[in-house]
Amino acid sequence: MSELDHLVRTRMLPGATGTTLPGWVRRGLETGFPGITIFPGPHLEDPGTVARLAASAREHRADALVSLDEEGGDVTRVEYAAGSSYPGNLALGVIDDPGLTRRVATAMARDLTGHGVNYNLAPSIDVNSDPGNPIIGVRSFGSTPELVATHGAAFIEAMQQAGVAVAAKHFPGHGDTNVDPHLSLPTVTCSAATLRARELAPFAAAVAAGAGSLMVAHAIYPALDPGTPATLSPAISRDLLRDELGFDGVVLSTAVAIEAGNGPERAVAAALATLAAGADLILLGPGVDEALYDLIHAAVVDAFERGELRVAELRQAANRVNGLARRFAPAPAGTPEPSAVGLEAARRAVRAHGDAVLSRPATVLEVRPEGNSIAGGAGWSLGDALAAHGLAGRVQQIDGPDATWERSDAPLVIAVRDAYRTPWAREWTIKTLAERPDAILVPVGMPDDAALTSGAYVCAFGAGRVNLRAVAELLADPPAGA
Repeated sequence: MSELDHLVRTRMLPGATGTTLPGWVRRGLETGFPGITIFPGPHLEDPGTVARLAASAREHRADALVSLDEEGGDVTRVEYAAGSSYPGNLALGVIDDPGLTRRVATAMARDLTGHGVNYNLAPSIDVNSDPGNPIIGVRSFGSTPELVATHGAAFIEAMQQAGVAVAAKHFPGHGDTNVDPHLSLPTVTCSAATLRARELAPFAAAVAAGAGSLMVAHAIYPALDPGTPATLSPAISRDLLRDELGFDGVVLSTAVAIEAGNGPERAVAAALATLAAGADLILLGPGVDEALYDLIHAAVVDAFERGELRVAELRQAANRVNGLARRFAPAPAGTPEPSAVGLEAARRAVRAHGDAVLSRPATVLEVRPEGNSIAGGAGWSLGDALAAHGLAGRVQQIDGPDATWERSDAPLVIAVRDAYRTPWAREWTIKTLAERPDAILVPVGMPDDAALTSGAYVCAFGAGRVNLRAVAELLADPPAGA
């Protein structure tokens, strides 16, 4: 194999979407791939899948970067079926205790290394500046740049000190959008001054905190580079991130993961443009199989041979990627030890209003609009959490506007995630609350849903398992003064 073939592989991060690694990924790890990314799906319903995939990757490359999205709260991979043992960013932002954020990140990192993971595609350090944002929401620490910068830096420093590299995302900021980039291309229309003062502040803090990598957003920023997505923009990845902010870590792109669904020609073109824009590492994504990868690889090699891409920059980027792998060399995997800090944080985050107390088993209605694409099908259930206290009578899932439920004189609890931006869920919840104004509403996503009721509610600030356990504890035995 030529040096050029090897160096090109060093800049590609293939995806794992099953219980075993495909042969082409195993062979690629032996000839240059720096690691793998584990994507969500039914294969993660078995909690041992992550550790087995990590072990398999390291059979072929001892220092492989094993990456996934482990944000806590709604976004988890290692606890995909049961729900996360840690609250997500919004809950930590509500508490606003950077020391606690550090403790959560440290415990999470220890869990990840126990599963063989040494590269976390987190945290999201986007400022949640558009409350209707369909992709960020509870994944953000909050709506002010100061809050997000403080907690983002605390999370990054603690996780990396515990041995797990981060990919802080989504540069230069994805909070001011109303489109899911996995479905269509968003545009962030704020002015350059606003973008610099608001969206960039947490990324400047991440650079100062020593983030090992930053993930670039697949969105257009007209104030920075009109008409060109950030993933494909030298003005953003090179001029702004490298030159102005002084970032010397790994720039991670997601362009091919998104473009792959638009056909091989678009995916190949995106890969070439992404490398030309300054990305060190391309997240290939679940849409890239062996045949498509071979097309991408051949096109990239050809571009270097023709001089369209520079070999010196290829070597420099490969050195950054390999340096990240050496810096976060995997520790021996073991059995993760449960940490109590996640539940502690979730308990501190919940906020109750009104008479949010259950004296007997309740009917529990879980209103479930389709989750955002990054959360996937990660499990959540308030009914399960209340059942642990003997307070769940009938539990029903409400997954569409025509859903019905069995009326009774039992107390009623309505758990809802982000109905404020899902018309059918909002209308269904309002109608049901009009029928049962005594119901307790539990917004498990953004707290905006609390405005749907004039009665009692409990905000969870996330749908992780510990978020809902904390809510159930409060409903069962509220602390003094609640």
